[in-house]
Amino acid sequence: MTEPAAVPTVRQVVDALDGRYPRNWAESWDRVGLVLGEFEHAVARVLCVVDCVPETVDQALEVGADLIVAHHPLLLKPVSSIAPDTFKGRIVHRLIRAEVALFTAHTNADVANPGVSDALAARLGLTGLRPLAPAEGAAAGGGRGAGRIGELAEPLTLAELTALAAARLPATAGGVRAAGDPGRVIRTMAVCGGAGDSFLTEAARAGVDAYLCADLRHHPAGEHLANDGPALLDAAHWATERPWLDDVAAWLRAEFPVDVVVSDLDTDPWTVHTASAHKETHP
Repeated sequence: MTEPAAVPTVRQVVDALDGRYPRNWAESWDRVGLVLGEFEHAVARVLCVVDCVPETVDQALEVGADLIVAHHPLLLKPVSSIAPDTFKGRIVHRLIRAEVALFTAHTNADVANPGVSDALAARLGLTGLRPLAPAEGAAAGGGRGAGRIGELAEPLTLAELTALAAARLPATAGGVRAAGDPGRVIRTMAVCGGAGDSFLTEAARAGVDAYLCADLRHHPAGEHLANDGPALLDAAHWATERPWLDDVAAWLRAEFPVDVVVSDLDTDPWTVHTASAHKETHP
């Protein structure tokens, strides 16, 4: 009789994640890798989340997770205290008491191939993918880089593409908004999981018809359109990165005999949206 596969340790899962998303692929300002947890503790269940916040920590404890794999770093900016009466301190103390490890893959997962933007592009059915901003330094080569450029299965107007994106991406209160002529025909597009207005120039240079990302700001978006750049689609930050969780979860299940739960808790901070009367779309 075949012996059941041994349950991996935190160290083994972290080493594998570091191999898939090397820490030296991350931006210099980023903070990735193991945040807390005992290396020799066993990992039978993993919870994949975009944000490590009190609600997803609640979920981790409810499902009995031994490890949280998060996209956004909990401790990105320096702190002088993790006292239990601080927001981050409460999270750290709860996880340590419950013996739940926490691992983060952020900009190193953004540039990976496949990475965060590949999962986003797949939701929209894009093909022929290539990086929007090819990686440099340690991550250079191998089709790696920020964002992805691809082709739609069939041409769509901007209004139709916006509706498709709203239907295909995880639902949020804000949905998806677009900037440009609603009747503009879109054949090629760029996407970037998370905040993407730093790549507006790359999207314009690529000659795509549309660019979808999150957190677009008023002035950069307006100037981009005034310079005849691609049409813009702005989705919730969480919604553009949530698809990646399915990919990393499938990979973890294939690598280890572990149960992997993907969190669908919407951690986007915006909870209410009401469209202005007669302003759903306008030329």
